Amino acid sequence: PVLDTEDAWVSVEGPVSIVELALEQKRIHYPLVEHQFVLCTILYAIMRFCLKSVKPLSLFDSKGKNAFFKDLTSIQLLPSGDMDPNVLSIRQQFLVKVVSAAVQTLCSSQKGKEVSEEELFPFEKGKNWPTLAVDLAQYLQISEDVVKRHYVCELYSYGMDHLGEE
Repeated sequence: PVLDTEDAWVSVEGPVSIVELALEQKRIHYPLVEHQFVLCTILYAIMRFCLKSVKPLSLFDSKGKNAFFKDLTSIQLLPSGDMDPNVLSIRQQFLVKVVSAAVQTLCSSQKGKEVSEEELFPFEKGKNWPTLAVDLAQYLQISEDVVKRHYVCELYSYGMDHLGEE
């Protein structure tokens, strides 16, 4: 892009402007950033719901694991459409665990009204974990219907039939 400058600024000496520095930066590879975001979301879900025996890197194939340790400006080979069935099974089990833990947390917070979830976790206000799990299913190449069906089953099993019907 062409940056027009006023005549008064042409003779000014000093460090390079922030705009010029920003324009000199390499462009990031957006799919790689998205891949990192998926890992961060997985790690946050594991931490938030105290999911034990989940190995986050086991949810990715070798290409996906290698991409985590590359520069964000580099163009990396990311996982393609063909996935190992074992990895897909592990991913599906993880998403089912997240949905189960989210429903369990929702039910326990409604039964024990002494402290609301928003008061415990104010930065999560409005976060809908089952919806996030459905969104993750799309990135992890898992059928969204499987996650949605499990969510409805969990709602019914915890006696939240009114939410399950919706």
